Amino acid sequence: MLQAVRLKGMVSPDDLAATVDEPDDAVAETVAALTESGLLVTGATVKLSPDGRARLDALLADERSTIDASAVSAGYDAFRAVNADFKVLVTDWQLKDGAPNTHEDADYDAAVLDRLDGIHARVVPIIRGVAEQLPRLASYAAKLDAAHRKVLGGERIWFTRPIIDSYHTVWFELHEELIVACGLTRRGEAEAGHAD
Repeated sequence: MLQAVRLKGMVSPDDLAATVDEPDDAVAETVAALTESGLLVTGATVKLSPDGRARLDALLADERSTIDASAVSAGYDAFRAVNADFKVLVTDWQLKDGAPNTHEDADYDAAVLDRLDGIHARVVPIIRGVAEQLPRLASYAAKLDAAHRKVLGGERIWFTRPIIDSYHTVWFELHEELIVACGLTRRGEAEAGHAD
């Protein structure tokens, strides 16, 4: 729960329940308990407190000590290669001929989105492999599948729209999970050219 809140930054209780795929009442009970213990701050949205961030850091460090670090690192290396192609795909979706894409050229947009199938086919096995070490990451394959199906069904907002669990949003959160699982930081990865 703490990691889900961290990844979202600030999240409504309803969106948090959807993110962790748990019933609203169970999430509400957990959020209440974590708030009472000082790990979360609640209001219109839920966010981590400083104590919550420290507790989460300790939990993630404990988790890293129980996994095969080389297997997770290999999975992350494979993800980096796909991520490079995904970043190009997103850029091509957002820009056309160096200018913002107005999405008026249906053929251009269709050609860009056709490439998402290949990206998706490459990333799902990577997620499954890493999930052998970190089972909680298996949900990312399902979340990407759901967003992918919506995009294929013509709901293009599910490709890059922020705030919802669009393909891009889920991808970003998965990337963050992999960075943390390897004991790295986003800043360090950005400096190395592996993260935006």
